[in-house]
Amino acid sequence: MEPIILASGSLRRQEYFRLLGLPFSIMPAYIDEGDHENLPPKELAEELAVRKVNAVVDLLTGRLPNWIFGADTLLSVDGEVYGKPADLEDAQRMLNTLQGRSHEVITAMALYSSKAKIIDCRSVVSTVTFAPLSAEDIAWYLDTGEWQGAAGAYKLQGRVGCFVAGINGSYSGIVGLPLHEFYVMLKENGYPYGD
Repeated sequence: MEPIILASGSLRRQEYFRLLGLPFSIMPAYIDEGDHENLPPKELAEELAVRKVNAVVDLLTGRLPNWIFGADTLLSVDGEVYGKPADLEDAQRMLNTLQGRSHEVITAMALYSSKAKIIDCRSVVSTVTFAPLSAEDIAWYLDTGEWQGAAGAYKLQGRVGCFVAGINGSYSGIVGLPLHEFYVMLKENGYPYGD
C-alpha cells in the first residue's frame, strides 16, 4: 500500500492508522486553531482540516507524496465551538456546560491526492449526551488530567465514559477518526487499500 503523510500528532489517529494497516509517516501541521472566523462549527472543522493538509503541502512543495491526510475534531454546544481547554478553569467551565445535556462532536477529514490534485474534505457529526454531573463528579474527572489536550475537556475513550448517557453516531469519529467514513473516502479517491 502507498504511504500516507498524517498531518497530525494525534496518538489516537496514529493508533487507528495502525489498526487499519496503513503505512504512514507523521508530519504534524502547526496552524492557528484559535481563530474561529465566525464560521459555523462544521465549516470550521473542515477549514482546520484543510489548513493542516495545506500546511504540509506548502512544506513539501516540489516533492509531494501521493497522499496527505489531516483531520480536526471539535465540539459544538448550541452553535458555540469548544476546542481544547486553555487551562483547568476552562476545562471546568466546559464540563459544567456539557453536563446533563447533549452536544455535537464534529470530525472533519481532509485527504490530498496527488493524482486528482485536489483536497477532498468531509465531516462526520455525532451526538454525545452527558448525564447530570455533580461538582464532585467534575472535580474527580478534572483530577484525572484526561481533559488536557482534549476537545471539550474530555476523552471519550477514558474515564469520562462513566458520565456518558448516550451516543448517536460514530464512536471512532468522536474519538478522532470515523473509521467507516475514512475507509470510504480512501476507496472513493482511488487509494490502493489492500494492494
